[in-house]
Amino acid sequence: MAMKFEKKGEGLYFLDVLGYVCPHPQIYTKKALEKIAKGDVLEVLFDNPSSAESISMMCEQMGIEIVERKQEGATFLWKIKKS
Repeated sequence: MAMKFEKKGEGLYFLDVLGYVCPHPQIYTKKALEKIAKGDVLEVLFDNPSSAESISMMCEQMGIEIVERKQEGATFLWKIKKS
């Protein structure tokens, strides 16, 4: 289980934090958002349900929009657009 952060394309980044428990997915999401430019999109893949609440609250506090929320079973894939 290793956190993975990579650029997928122009203005699109991917963060894989599968297997991590709170607060790690939120911390890694915040660090990844700090690395990308305004207008870029970060896809976050995680499987800790309580992280959904903490990431959502963090984005709300930072004024950042979660543009898409997908869930398949216990796995979440969110797209967060940095503003």
